[in-house]
Amino acid sequence: MEDRILAMPKVDLHVHLDGSVRPETVIALAREGGHKLPAWDPGLLAPYMRAEGDCDSLTDYLSKFHFVGQFLHTSSSLTRTAYEVVAQSAAHNCRYVEVRFAPQLHRKLGLSVADAIRAVLEGLRQGERDFGVVARCIAICLRGHSEELNREVIREAAHLLGKGVVAVDLAGAEAAYPPELYRDIFAMARERGLPITIHAGEAAGASSVRSAVELLGAQRVGHGVRMKEDPAVVELILRAGIPLEMCPKSNLQTKAAESWVSYPLRDYFDRGIAVTVNTDNLTVSNTTITQEYALLRDELGFRDEELAQIAMNGAAAAFVQGEEKRRLLEGMKRDMAEWLGSPSAS
Repeated sequence: MEDRILAMPKVDLHVHLDGSVRPETVIALAREGGHKLPAWDPGLLAPYMRAEGDCDSLTDYLSKFHFVGQFLHTSSSLTRTAYEVVAQSAAHNCRYVEVRFAPQLHRKLGLSVADAIRAVLEGLRQGERDFGVVARCIAICLRGHSEELNREVIREAAHLLGKGVVAVDLAGAEAAYPPELYRDIFAMARERGLPITIHAGEAAGASSVRSAVELLGAQRVGHGVRMKEDPAVVELILRAGIPLEMCPKSNLQTKAAESWVSYPLRDYFDRGIAVTVNTDNLTVSNTTITQEYALLRDELGFRDEELAQIAMNGAAAAFVQGEEKRRLLEGMKRDMAEWLGSPSAS
């Protein structure tokens, strides 16, 4: 049955570059840069890069990024890792992927924000050419960063909008830095015509989701798991037609939900909310987009037709515009109909 889901056409709207670097790549980058590693075998290095089992919190989960981040401060390393994310997506029949990263975290060796974004875009373009996956970039502003650092990200993302960048995001320690602190930053993004997605409802409650939408102008919400704590916020998201970028394995690891029993994805889907399913971090969560859909089938009882609807929700929610969006939707619709009509459909 895993092959059945592998064959389904998919999209991945929420995947972090620095959470998706292969252990083999870290070893290669460490050798190139003369860095030390705690292990030089991919299997032995993997525990330093993965959230093994359950984490205590989102903070525990995010600690895995710090280890990998030290190797991603050159244009070549960013281009290589972006390319490899596209390759990993292609291996699981993704037709479209939005790779997000925080350019301010990759500047210790002298890159500018523009340099960092352009390096990632080059890797995505190479991946798109070689694998046929449409690949775009979301630039992340960070909670806890100064207003000027985040404004710089907005400015450079706006310059590259339509040239590989499709949106901006806010990520980081959600509970410590509520959305309202970033009202002016995302007003600037809206003024420049940048689409917006916001991490909310993961480490903080429903009010974070409401603020992301009403104060920051989120057109999509990253995760949104805990909005279930306030039925009025659930109704707001439903009424506004705002897609949720849910990441099942990660959401359980970070304790956004305590268990599959309390994980609200099925309830949100049944209510008619535009749920999408994504990987979050291929390496940190040790996952693939195929595994994420398999979890929905095995843990939440989703049927083929329902899995197909979620994948189509993802295509509809993609930030790509115009003719590219039309081709994505038409291609997904055609290939999904073929998949549903093939043997083994439930």
